[in-house]
Amino acid sequence: MDRRKSLKSIVFGGVAGGLALHGCKPGTDTEIAPEVVESSMVKWRTASENELVQELHDDQFFNKHEIETLTVLCDLILPSSETYKGASDANVVDFIEFMAKDIPDLQLDLRGGLMWLDHEANTQFNTNFDSLQENQQKEILDEIAYYDPETPQKERLFAVNFFSLVRNLTMTGFYTSKLGIEELGYKGNSPNVWDGVPQDVLDQHGVAYDEEWLAKCVDQSKRNDIAQWDDEGNLLT
Repeated sequence: MDRRKSLKSIVFGGVAGGLALHGCKPGTDTEIAPEVVESSMVKWRTASENELVQELHDDQFFNKHEIETLTVLCDLILPSSETYKGASDANVVDFIEFMAKDIPDLQLDLRGGLMWLDHEANTQFNTNFDSLQENQQKEILDEIAYYDPETPQKERLFAVNFFSLVRNLTMTGFYTSKLGIEELGYKGNSPNVWDGVPQDVLDQHGVAYDEEWLAKCVDQSKRNDIAQWDDEGNLLT
């Protein structure tokens, strides 16, 4: 298994899997309104969902230097090539920024880890991590890329866990993006708003919707309503 395939497998298990499936912060109890915001980008979300997402986007966690350092780190973890796209191509840092705000428990580890990288870079090379040559950056990362039970690492355990967290977030962010899904060749479901069977398909089969059924089955404002049927199997509402 090559490095790309090995990294790709991370997104399907462990922390990455949990992050990929995580929607909102745990413990958030928000009543979802049935109305849907008419937006081409978030058409499948309700108004309450869009408000929560917008609040997270409006906030800013990482400062400029942290973003620059994180960008370098993510591109070292998942670089682009002639064959594959990389972390920056999929705006992975934006994803990590969002996750840090959506799951505040991540913030201390992420910010502390970025500070550790700069401290280590200054200790070894007298400059910040993002200013180092790539071989120097990799020299630092090689020491924390994987936990080695045979090597005393108590003082570096935080850094090892930090790198593992960023690696998982990078892979999750990339392989849940449009570019990553295309690379995986995934052809399954994607969120959307169902507007009924396309007209050309209906025409092909010589059928048409009854207007009453359209109102009952395709009206997205009623998507949270529970269907009611009469004793003869006719849809009432």
